[in-house]
Amino acid sequence: MKTWLITGASRGFGARIAALALAKGDNVVATARKVEAVTARLGDHPSLLALSLDVTDEAQAKAAAAAAVERFGGIDVLVNNAGFGLLGAVEEATAEEVERLYRTNVFGLLAVTRAVLPAMRAQRSGRILNISSIGGYRGAAGFGVYSSTKFAVEGLTEALHAELKPLGVHVTAIEPGYFRTDFLDASSLSVSRNRIEDYSATAGTVRTRAANLNQAQPGDPDRLAQVLVEFVDAPNPPVRLPLGSDTVAAIEAKHASDSAILAQWRAVSTSTDFAAT
Repeated sequence: MKTWLITGASRGFGARIAALALAKGDNVVATARKVEAVTARLGDHPSLLALSLDVTDEAQAKAAAAAAVERFGGIDVLVNNAGFGLLGAVEEATAEEVERLYRTNVFGLLAVTRAVLPAMRAQRSGRILNISSIGGYRGAAGFGVYSSTKFAVEGLTEALHAELKPLGVHVTAIEPGYFRTDFLDASSLSVSRNRIEDYSATAGTVRTRAANLNQAQPGDPDRLAQVLVEFVDAPNPPVRLPLGSDTVAAIEAKHASDSAILAQWRAVSTSTDFAAT
């Protein structure tokens, strides 16, 4: 039996993972900004502790971690799932939009992780799943600011993976592609209020494409949730786990593109070292 702490557990991946973990017999601390939304989705369950948590509030994060330890004796799995998207060209995004996105996607993840780590370090075990995105592996027009938050999550995950593995805590960035959740709905995806005509052929096209793709995404969120519930038992988990055929294709394409850059520019790249003596 494991104890999970899941942020953003009232819908999407978070709710699905929480429901499967409960069905498996695990304990689940399911959190969201509105605790009523959690109980409405997951119902009453003796192994469920539903909590209100705004991940941008560090005091609330510490209180949630303390409540989990008090109720269940520890925390075995942290799923940093809370987050949302921002669609628009980088120049179109306002300072307010950018700061709001970072407060949840990056600073919120950090706050919850820091709150949970003392318990995991003390027990010398634990799994942390940071929900990233294919946008955390390669940027794309229209999702630049959102991708930058997920790039931050990837960097943090790589560092945490190295820092915590000797202590028995494993950290993995989960990289979904397009899955048929509500991510492209207004409830999860903000759209920049500004529109600049010069970006109509790039970010502007992505705005239209995203609307047309909503609820037609290739990924099955129930299968993703099942994979992750099983994944936490993997004995040697990787630092990143791509999920979705579109993610695999995008990573392969980026690898090929980066290899081509190295092949073309290798002499320039290596020319900046001190001359050999």
